[in-house]
Formats: sequence, structure tokens, C-alpha cells
Amino acid sequence: MAILVDDPLWPAHDRMWAHLVSDASLDELHAFARRAGLPERGFDHDHYDVPAERIGALVAMGAEHVSPKELVRRLIASGLRVKERDRRD
Repeated sequence: MAILVDDPLWPAHDRMWAHLVSDASLDELHAFARRAGLPERGFDHDHYDVPAERIGALVAMGAEHVSPKELVRRLIASGLRVKERDRRD
């Protein structure tokens, strides 16, 4: 069971963004995000979008910094991955 954060590869709003996920449960992910002070609006179906400048603090809190491929692999293996076609907006 781990909280994972990947590399900031996604540009938006004049920043670079990474993803924060759990490989165990959404409850674990939401609890970690609350402790980190991440806004609920940053949650997107199976992950939180986090700005690049927050990665160091998230790792200091216990998140594991992994590559984007590793993050997706572990999210899929956990059964928590929401596929694009399954998203309901």
C-alpha cells in the first residue's frame, strides 16, 4: 500500500502538473490529500492533480516518487484506474 506521485509532465494554468494516486484505496488517497492540504477540486476520478512545486513536500510526507509509466502500471494493478470511456462528467 502506497501513495505515489509521478513526474510533472502536464502543462496547465502556467504550471506543470503531476498525479498523486494510491495503489490501495481511494480512502487512503483522500486521507493523504487532506493531510497534505490538497483541495478537493484537484481530484479527477482516480488521482489528484498536483503542481510540480508540491512534489518535494508530498515525498517528505511519505509519497513514493515514481515514473509516470510506473504510476499507471501500479494504478491499473490496484483496480482503481478509471479508463477514459468509463469517466462520467
